Amino acid sequence: MATVSTYLNFTNQTEEAFHFYKSVFGTEFIGSISRFGDIPPSEDMPPISDADKNLIMNIGLPILGGHLLMGTDAPESMGFRLTKGNNVYITLHPDSREETERLFKALSEGGKVEQELQDMFWGDYYGSCEDKFGVHWMFNCDQK
Repeated sequence: MATVSTYLNFTNQTEEAFHFYKSVFGTEFIGSISRFGDIPPSEDMPPISDADKNLIMNIGLPILGGHLLMGTDAPESMGFRLTKGNNVYITLHPDSREETERLFKALSEGGKVEQELQDMFWGDYYGSCEDKFGVHWMFNCDQK
């Protein structure tokens, strides 16, 4: 079966961010956490610095409705240049207003509320926030 996942890049905060998301969604990581130090040495690639070896190369966490949140650290020493912005939102569609409120409160803590949860003209209970890691979230609950 085909699936879609969201992949997040962080500057040396992936482990902290994903443990936070794990506590919010109450799920477990998929498989093991891959670190840059796990990459086998290669003549075609410079050695990985000691500072980068413990950084996360790949991690996966199921969130809602079978959606997989994935992530990596983006070390500048390996040529990554991370630019944070508001061009991507992860939209959640919880099953209840209570679950919507719980997730909104947890994800916005330490971050910034962009729009408080409220009943909207299109009929959904909606709000948006930016979490403490700079990730943008939207919430749509169609429960009346």
